[in-house]
Amino acid sequence: MKIVVLERNSVGPDISVDIFNELGEVTAYRNTVSVEEVIERTRDADIVVANKCPINKESLDASPNVKLVCEFATGFDNCDLEYLKGRGIPVCNVVGYSTEMVAQHTFTLALAVSQNLSYYDDYVKSGKYSAQDRFSNFDVAFGELAGKTWGIVGMGNIGRKVAQIATAFGCKVIFTSVTGNSTVTEYEKVTKDELLERSDFLSLHCPLSDITRNYIDADALKKMKNTAYLINVARGRVVNNTDLYNALESGEIAGAGLDVLEDEPLRLTNPLSKIKDSGKLIITPHLAWGSVEARTRCVQGVYDNIKAFQAGKPIHVVNGL
Repeated sequence: MKIVVLERNSVGPDISVDIFNELGEVTAYRNTVSVEEVIERTRDADIVVANKCPINKESLDASPNVKLVCEFATGFDNCDLEYLKGRGIPVCNVVGYSTEMVAQHTFTLALAVSQNLSYYDDYVKSGKYSAQDRFSNFDVAFGELAGKTWGIVGMGNIGRKVAQIATAFGCKVIFTSVTGNSTVTEYEKVTKDELLERSDFLSLHCPLSDITRNYIDADALKKMKNTAYLINVARGRVVNNTDLYNALESGEIAGAGLDVLEDEPLRLTNPLSKIKDSGKLIITPHLAWGSVEARTRCVQGVYDNIKAFQAGKPIHVVNGL
């Protein structure tokens, strides 16, 4: 089989994909962005491995041999699932490979912004600490996680891991289910409004959908405590970036830690790019999923999906085939 890897570098050039050579004739492209590139590169493909590039009627109609689409990801927003289902092409993602790292990064962001770590690191490296006459400095106040209420939107694998860690820190965990279908009983389930009003830290772990797009907007931010911190490691468009900028500038909330944005990479037209105070806002470049271990598991997961498909074994298909 001809396997075309359209976005090989989406898992990083330091992670080998040579394992795919066991499964067929592999052609790997560093990156693929446009519809035209997808058309040209998948023309003779049997299996397509993608991540963000468009996989839909426009890009794949001229590729008659495609039998399987695999994602280097858990998400599959780039795929037109109905079109692919109509052609009988299953779509496979990789579930759970990044849970540990995304949960870890959730707390990296929360602790960094709430403890003003960037300020204190700069304070030492600038020479100010060496010039002072006392052994300690805590001029910019910070607090503890213990005793705080940690709110969660989305109690899937990552949300549950975050809940476990927050509990270990001594937090009271509450959550809301955007679909209303959660069966989790270990933690207190509340309405969206109650979640916003009670949370000292609010972390987002939900997929992007019509329900969650702009889930955190101006109205939601007004309901949060002015001492609260928002952490988004879900999808960028779950949070209205302009509304968040206004809330941070006006002091409606204390701060935010973001790994995802409305458009990526960060555009200079995004007002959040104006905020330079890391005690108010920390942004990382969509790396929460990207530990060496997680990216290795992702590649292995795609390999397992292709191998199972070729062997006629059951595979996890996201478009219902």
